Amino acid sequence: MVPTGPYGSWPSPIDAALAASHDGAPQFVGMVGDEVWWTAPRPDEGGRRALVRLRTDGAEQSVLPAPWDVRSRFVEYGGQPWAGTAREADGPLVVFVNFADQRLYAYAPDAADAGAGPRPLTPRSAVGGGLRWVDPVIHDGEVWCVLEESLGESPTDVRRVIAAVPLDGSAAEDRGRVRELSDGAHRFVTGPRISPDGTQAAWIGWDHPRMPWDGTEVLVAEIPAAPGAFSGVRRLAGGEDESVCQVEWDRDGTLLFVSDRGGWWELYRLRRDGRRISGALCLGREEEFGGPIWLIGQRWFHPLDSGLIAVIHGKGATALGILDPETGELVDTAGPWTAWSATLAACGDRVVGVAASPRSGYEVVELSTATGRARVIGSPHDDPVDPACYPEPQIRTFTGPGGRDVHAHIYPPHHPGRIAPAEELPPYVVWAHGGPTGHAPLVLDLEIAYFTSRGIGVAEVNYGGSTGYGREYRNRLRGQWGVVDVEDCAAVALALADEGTADPRRLAIRGGSAGGFTAAASLACTDVYACGTLKYPVLDLLAFADETHDLESRYLESLVGPLATCQETYAERSPAAHADRVTAPFLLLQGLDDPVCPPVQAERFLALFAGRGIPHAYLAFEGEGHGFRRADTLERALEAELSLYTQVFGIDRADVPRLELGS
Repeated sequence: MVPTGPYGSWPSPIDAALAASHDGAPQFVGMVGDEVWWTAPRPDEGGRRALVRLRTDGAEQSVLPAPWDVRSRFVEYGGQPWAGTAREADGPLVVFVNFADQRLYAYAPDAADAGAGPRPLTPRSAVGGGLRWVDPVIHDGEVWCVLEESLGESPTDVRRVIAAVPLDGSAAEDRGRVRELSDGAHRFVTGPRISPDGTQAAWIGWDHPRMPWDGTEVLVAEIPAAPGAFSGVRRLAGGEDESVCQVEWDRDGTLLFVSDRGGWWELYRLRRDGRRISGALCLGREEEFGGPIWLIGQRWFHPLDSGLIAVIHGKGATALGILDPETGELVDTAGPWTAWSATLAACGDRVVGVAASPRSGYEVVELSTATGRARVIGSPHDDPVDPACYPEPQIRTFTGPGGRDVHAHIYPPHHPGRIAPAEELPPYVVWAHGGPTGHAPLVLDLEIAYFTSRGIGVAEVNYGGSTGYGREYRNRLRGQWGVVDVEDCAAVALALADEGTADPRRLAIRGGSAGGFTAAASLACTDVYACGTLKYPVLDLLAFADETHDLESRYLESLVGPLATCQETYAERSPAAHADRVTAPFLLLQGLDDPVCPPVQAERFLALFAGRGIPHAYLAFEGEGHGFRRADTLERALEAELSLYTQVFGIDRADVPRLELGS
């Protein structure tokens, strides 16, 4: 007989330390000769990202020891931080951005002088400012990439250009040796994609107040024969109401790009004369073949030497497919994976990406287009516990206000060795994802399993405004942030309660960044939740535009409205303006080095609760930015969150440190 125990009290082999050690995912795969390289999280090494190579003999090796951290701070979120090339002599050469000083370095790990370590290619700059680099490509003795240069004290006083950095290291002490290739006409740009004949470069640009999912432009320019700036820059696609998220050249010099001009991010192509081929390359599918540019250098498709194209596509869930651009035929990779990250690499008949499923975390996967077989080749996490302890998610669509669809993933409490009393309903925590122009994928997440294996359900809501369901769904949040997201999360929570899935008295909400705003607004504007967890949240909309970084400094103009004419709306939507309405206990988690949602937002919010008698706790973490990376931080935050729920939901368990709730 299976033992009976109240929901939330079940013992679990998934502790906070285990969940923390498995946080993060491989990113930015690439091919260096026949080897596959990528960056990998290291929560137990201060949260750094290691550069990893998979040798041809199958051995996985970290290229650089700690404290080297291969990560860019370009527009704070970063992007493609490395590039590599194979050489006959001295082995591979890699260039990379080091997080601590944001300098670009070169390193040949197999060369005779490898013991001397990486050598700098770019000048020193102020920590956290100065010069930043992203999306590099090695070209003709130089590194072509995007340069972000701080011009003053304000986070919005910056310029960005495509630049060429000498590989010989001559710019390491001389900024003047860095050649600027583009003219800085656009405030934001991606890295250059060079045509097969080396005569043209293509990239994407956009300007305030648009975000890249609102409208971007495809730009093409001539590359001069002698060293010099690009010439003849022209716009070939995109515009104010058309979002292009990726551009690449195929083997024949045809320009491929992903645009949402038809309501979905779909794949198109342009001939060299700039004429667009009529219709998307894969017709008749209401699916996304792209996504939002949060990280510079993301890839949702990759042209292959055969003329075929590897594509990541789907509605909600995603798959890796091989597309014939001439016939439109699309063949998907067989396998369990339900989410593919926006990173692809290819060499010959090999395609490499990063994927996950409800039963496995993110791992590096290689597809052979010759055989059609896919296999895991790197960074797999061996099941640390019995997979029977993992949650069994449900894909659900709920009805929100006005009859609109609301997409969600429901993770009921699940434990192979425990059941709850028949008369008891489980507590549930609604998770609001960040962005808000983002998406919660259907994948194994040990943070979710940490709760479900103890008897607490989780509902991940892809509220209106989320990506993965077309531009119309994404645009539901335009002017409605703090309304549609709050309503959709509440609709899911109340539906679970109404149908007898969740205990209506034991509902909570949690979110990070933009999701933290939604969680805070939900506590202020609804009585649905008994408590909430706010992670590095936006709390004061009026102050946010002046306090955040450049990329998102005008984001609220589309989410709320122009500040000049909508100040009352900004105030009305701000959780900080309605702190007096918050009566539920809450936990506030904040990184003290966060440039996106700075600590001052949390500190001002907390001051509004002094002496009000509302139970709450504030945990601030030194050395953490926007999103936690260090194992000890992740562990402490997760245990504190569980303690909040046990106290508020009346759950008896003594195996988690008690969170002191002040008032």
